[in-house]
Amino acid sequence: MCARTHATHRCFRLSANVECPLDLRSNPDSQFRSEIYQSGERPNQQQNQNPTKWFERNGLTFMETAMTKLDDVVELYDDRSGLWKVVRKDKGPLKSLEIIDNTLKKLGLSQNQIRVYLYLARSGLRKASEVSEAISLHRTETYRILRDLAKVGLVSSVFEKPLKFVATPFDKSIDILITAKRLKLELLERRKGDLVDVWCSLPKLETVAAAKEVFQVLEGEEQIDIKAREILEQTKNEIHFFVADSDLARFYHSGFIDMLEKASRRSIVVRLLTNDSPKSCFFAEKLKLNDVKYASLTKEDLPTFLISDQKQLLFSINNNGKSAKTEDDDVKFSALWTNYEAFIKALTALFTELWRTDVS
Repeated sequence: MCARTHATHRCFRLSANVECPLDLRSNPDSQFRSEIYQSGERPNQQQNQNPTKWFERNGLTFMETAMTKLDDVVELYDDRSGLWKVVRKDKGPLKSLEIIDNTLKKLGLSQNQIRVYLYLARSGLRKASEVSEAISLHRTETYRILRDLAKVGLVSSVFEKPLKFVATPFDKSIDILITAKRLKLELLERRKGDLVDVWCSLPKLETVAAAKEVFQVLEGEEQIDIKAREILEQTKNEIHFFVADSDLARFYHSGFIDMLEKASRRSIVVRLLTNDSPKSCFFAEKLKLNDVKYASLTKEDLPTFLISDQKQLLFSINNNGKSAKTEDDDVKFSALWTNYEAFIKALTALFTELWRTDVS
């Protein structure tokens, strides 16, 4: 059985009078699964919610739909039946490789470096020409990438003729990449003072500083946590923190709650309000805060927000507390920071009312 690129959004099923010689769905070792691969009458178009077109060709019933992605299907030729069959790829291993691929990108590897390393890590000792042919990469580019990977310790050379390469074990490679990232960050931290001195030495325009009300949109869990910590460090008197139970666990495990507890011991008034739910109660009982109350709200009623000294506001904008998702199904956190006085006063009044009418 051979494969070819699927050029259209098409899948088909055999008509009732054609024998089905191969059932890919029942084969657990197959890399593919059938999109539609059985006999039977054509479904009622009104019952099918997907936009579908049907047509006949050589005794076969075809279905064309815009809902199937090109990357999800391929065509396989069955020598026994003499037919091309459109099947869906098995997403299990591909999804796992996608997660690994995204992680290695975040650790600093390029797409081609990832391809070369993963091929070597999965296939073992190989010549550069074999790597180049296997992943369809130019041989000169492959040699360059292998040298670059060897420099950072992800690939080793075996002195044979011709020269062969072997990948460092995956767990050790991750340690190497994380250590390299950490060293770069430490270097930047050491250079921070020099960079600030250089910046301060630049000529400055004479301007009159004016207080402005501004907004800043933050995307990503890390950026939101960094901003929340920055706000807390600048707080002098009080923190009002309404946290939905869907976010309470995340703030608890990130260490931000620990910082709130330390702030409360520095004579800063910390008031934490959360919706009344078993999950909130579980985490709230672990907190070493004096002022913790529950509001009779569901997690969909009000998003998480943080008010500092009635001067700064960090406000979740994730669709009323529901986490947005990206195309690869990763949760995408978003928040709004502002010093807009009217907005802060409105939410402070709301927090005060909820605090006064708590259900505890």
